[in-house]
Amino acid sequence: MSLWKNFGGHLGTILHHKKLVRHYCFRAGLYKQGIMHDWSKYSPVEFIAGVRNYQGGKKSPNFGEKKTQGYSSAWLHHKGRNRHHYEYWIDFTLNPSDGLQGMPMPMRYVIEMFCDRIAASRNYNRETYTDDFPLNYYEKNKSHYILHKDTKELLERLLHMLADKGEDTTFAYIRKELDWKHSRKW
Repeated sequence: MSLWKNFGGHLGTILHHKKLVRHYCFRAGLYKQGIMHDWSKYSPVEFIAGVRNYQGGKKSPNFGEKKTQGYSSAWLHHKGRNRHHYEYWIDFTLNPSDGLQGMPMPMRYVIEMFCDRIAASRNYNRETYTDDFPLNYYEKNKSHYILHKDTKELLERLLHMLADKGEDTTFAYIRKELDWKHSRKW
């Protein structure tokens, strides 16, 4: 593909993803997060890498960058600036010899992460998407996730609810049952 086609394709993928996340965040009542979601994707380090490693809109350009460089500078930049990624919340335990652990994520960011997962699944599987895609992707990859137990429990509850009961029930649950507006952490 030419660089111009990659540019247009990558920009279109970002815009479509942000539109989907905004839609889901608004359904959850997270208006500011819906608007602010993933603004770092427009920074030079993320955007240029995304254009260079565009995957035809079928998967993240970060995979292409990892394939050629062994790491993704775009991903390292992105996860360090966006609190809806569980990787942002990984830190050493109080006893450094115990290694890394997932810190509790504020509920609003777990919900944004859930919205992000739906949007990514829809974005990369446009014609074939079903409500079990986000759960299936999570289940396939969860063995290497470093999540706090409460973050994991909420994310899994929402993903299972989406797969079993659909969007309307899940977003009604988020708006009516979860007290994310007053929850700084668990």
